[in-house]
Amino acid sequence: MYDWANSVYQLTIASAIFPVYYNQVTRNGGDSTVSFFGLEIINTVLYSWTIAAAYLLVAVFSPMFSSIADYTGRRKTFMKIFTWIGSVSCGLLFFFNGNNIEFGIICFALAWIGYGGSLVFYNSFLPVIAEPEDHDKISARGYSMGYLGGVVLLIINLIVVLFPGWFGITDGKLPAKLAFLSVCMWWFGFSQITFRRLPKYTLRTRENGHILFHGYQELRKVYRYVTKSYTLKIYLLGFFFLTMGILTVMFMAATYGEKELGLKEDILIPVILVIQLVGMVGAHFFSRLSSKIGNFKALIISIITWIFICIGVYFVTDTIGFVVAAFFVGLVMGGSQALARSTYSKMIPETTDHTSFFSFYDVMEKLATVAGTFSFGIIEALTGSMRNSVLAIILFFAVGLVFLLLLIRKQACRA
Repeated sequence: MYDWANSVYQLTIASAIFPVYYNQVTRNGGDSTVSFFGLEIINTVLYSWTIAAAYLLVAVFSPMFSSIADYTGRRKTFMKIFTWIGSVSCGLLFFFNGNNIEFGIICFALAWIGYGGSLVFYNSFLPVIAEPEDHDKISARGYSMGYLGGVVLLIINLIVVLFPGWFGITDGKLPAKLAFLSVCMWWFGFSQITFRRLPKYTLRTRENGHILFHGYQELRKVYRYVTKSYTLKIYLLGFFFLTMGILTVMFMAATYGEKELGLKEDILIPVILVIQLVGMVGAHFFSRLSSKIGNFKALIISIITWIFICIGVYFVTDTIGFVVAAFFVGLVMGGSQALARSTYSKMIPETTDHTSFFSFYDVMEKLATVAGTFSFGIIEALTGSMRNSVLAIILFFAVGLVFLLLLIRKQACRA
């Protein structure tokens, strides 16, 4: 149920409605420059760097938070705190109107931190409340609930955005603001179902190490193992660049469509919704493909598809082209992410602590997001065009492809 509660943030705030609203209220005619604490900066550059900064903070501090949760047993308390931070920050976006840019950006960053931070403790609950043989089933059910919850609320908000007259709304900004408020109430409200049922106090067997730094010590052990394993090392390098590309596309797609192509919310929000729906088909397709040709080869096909999509987006100038590209993004997005994680799970040693290995994986994923969104922003800042930033995404995928091809070559040599 927590997936049902918090996934609305990822879809409504991070992907669909807020990026479009932000662009509209921070643009003055043809001028997209804003003043952020006295610093003159392009609005979309500030947006991408805010995501990078929030993810960096979560990546740096999540191992420490995990250690504290393990040592004190107060997983639920920390999960509640981050849920409150995230949901309340979404609600406060109701008061963001473009003239108070600092307020809006801080709330947006805090929402990201609340979202990412709460997931650290959410994930740590699984081995506490479920038997190992039930982990996969419960994780899949949570993913499905999150997908369903996000889509349901987005459809409700889409109706309000597209048909404000039905509800007596005359203020053009109000539908988006109500969407932010709805995310706050949905996230906070439905999370109470989770908090009522989760154990208040849990303890894990304590290991030697400082309460604050045990998580970092575990990551260092994994890092040492990874550097000694050629296959894992090359795979994680490929995964890093692949994730740089995927998550940058995910977080910047609506912003790109609004700013570069001039698309409005009546096009962008339904397109984001279609991406989610097509993503289900794509995940199933790549799952079947990997079972036939192997994970590495299926991942390589997905990366090559990503490269062609980005090349196409670079030259897209109209709505039809954007919609076609979005369809293929949906087809490949869910599949490539699921494949990347399942491939990693098959590569880690069976006798080692899987939690530490997946913590390392999650930190790498967050750092890849930081690198991707920061690069996207800095290229736009230097060149003045988001189209040039798309070229960087193509480069990310190309580098990831090279590393996976090295693994294929290694397998061929062994054969």
